[in-house]
Amino acid sequence: MSIFLCGACGTSFEEAEEPPETCPICADERQYVPPSGQAWTRREKLARTHRNAWVQLEPGLMAIQTVPAFAINQRALLLRTPAGNILWDCIALLDEATKAIIQALGGLSAIAISHPHYYTTMQDWATAFDAPIYLHAADKQWICRPSDHVRLWDEDALVLSSSVTLVHGGGHFAGGTVLHWTGEDGEGVLLAGDIVQVTPGADHVSFMWSYPNMLPLRAAEVADVAERLAPWPFERIYGAFSHQNVRKDGQAIVARSARRYIDRLSQ
Repeated sequence: MSIFLCGACGTSFEEAEEPPETCPICADERQYVPPSGQAWTRREKLARTHRNAWVQLEPGLMAIQTVPAFAINQRALLLRTPAGNILWDCIALLDEATKAIIQALGGLSAIAISHPHYYTTMQDWATAFDAPIYLHAADKQWICRPSDHVRLWDEDALVLSSSVTLVHGGGHFAGGTVLHWTGEDGEGVLLAGDIVQVTPGADHVSFMWSYPNMLPLRAAEVADVAERLAPWPFERIYGAFSHQNVRKDGQAIVARSARRYIDRLSQ
């Protein structure tokens, strides 16, 4: 019996003798099944061929990314606060070195994930650190491997501590979530996942139904995301991938980008 991981998105499935026939995450139009077909690996095999690299983005915030690239190749973010460490989004590889580093940094008090593409092996991370997993209830149908650690929430915002709040943004997925952190300097930080995606020039963000398949959101959906994020002040944005970092004027960039996106759809 093995825990199988989807090679295209990293989602983990319940223990079985054989891998599933299909990955529902990849079969959805927001992701894709590779032309070569659905492929699978096991957790233990991934740990033999890959490792996790660490980068400090700013005081209190570190990125964890698997090398060589695996599946979607997103990064997880480790947020360190006086109330405890929070893992934002998840990556499939949880090796012994990663466990040791996180334990040395104080473990995890919570795991929070922006949307189903990054659920991966959240169950293993939660078990290893005895941490709750906060997922928006609108996306519960995409949980492919049940866990007693999952905590579903369905409010507009969920306060995790005096400095950290989960905000329901919608858009890319019905339960699309961002994390707002006051930041050690008090200027505000947005951990965005794919709910807003930082563009290559780091001076705009984009809003999409499907990024790999280049399917847009409707103008009303973009306006809704922008409206939901507007009350939360932030200077910096950290997206799901390396170098998706906005260092200043983040709130203004999101508002300006939403107007530009809606204008293009309306012309």
